[in-house]
Amino acid sequence: MTSDAPATKAPAPKAGARDLRGLGAAALFVLLWSTGFIGAKLGVPHAEPLTFLALRFILATALLLALALATRAPWPRDPMQILHFCVAGILLHTLYLGGVYVAMSLGVEAGLSALIVSTQPVLVAALAGFLLGEKVTPRQWLGLTLAVCGVTLVVWRKLGGGLGTLEGVVLCLVSLCAISGATLYQKRFCGKMDLRSGSVIQYAAAALTASLGSLVFEEQYVDWSGELIFALAWLVLLLSLGAVSLLYWLIRRGEASKVSSLFFLVPPVTALVAWPVFGETFGPLALAGMVITVVGVALVNLEKKNPVAKPPPEDLA
Repeated sequence: MTSDAPATKAPAPKAGARDLRGLGAAALFVLLWSTGFIGAKLGVPHAEPLTFLALRFILATALLLALALATRAPWPRDPMQILHFCVAGILLHTLYLGGVYVAMSLGVEAGLSALIVSTQPVLVAALAGFLLGEKVTPRQWLGLTLAVCGVTLVVWRKLGGGLGTLEGVVLCLVSLCAISGATLYQKRFCGKMDLRSGSVIQYAAAALTASLGSLVFEEQYVDWSGELIFALAWLVLLLSLGAVSLLYWLIRRGEASKVSSLFFLVPPVTALVAWPVFGETFGPLALAGMVITVVGVALVNLEKKNPVAKPPPEDLA
């Protein structure tokens, strides 16, 4: 016999509270990502950049492995899938962060490096039209043009003021290409990657390649100062572990799109934090260039979606 009475369910959280929690978590993720540039700027004076990265990746791999084992994350069995994870990890971590760290060791400011790399969604949107067959709208092309003009304006003013080197800017552009390539590669080959076990594999590949780069190009100099230890702890715990865990939580809640749309806030947040910490400032013309860049990236990221309802994405866990 069945009852006509409806089953009793626990009251669902109000939509407003859920939205506020999701927005707060997304904003926290962007803040953590922004401070990664600050941590790098703190650490590179006390260790060679690739050596510093190798230390970060080794510690992150150990912590993420413990997390994956504790949560019984599933592990990939297909060797080709593992290879794809490794390639994406090398692009995303070794080449992207390696370029940024070496650029900072050459004098490039944290705010400038964040601004250059922040155009990644724009470059991905442009390349996706050619490589993935995705439609790039006129609004997105306008955003690309504005972002390129804005970054060019800021770079020109900074280099003209002796703040950084052309080689450092080129390395930031290499980082931009690396993270853009990693995004496209991840989308093409790693769409169903579990973020816990997959991150372990990616960080392990990054640790290996960064260590090899350190052995070939550097002397493994490390000054175990308080600033270096603080920077390592910050980058490993709050970036490699905290931000990854937060991103995993956001994706499970369906908030990943909001995280993506907030990425254009990374440059101003980084510049705001770098101002009291390092004394980095943007003059009126450079500030105008940053605003133009932010608007350009926003035009790409905030493109209106098709209102037709779609089924929810697969859980990545």
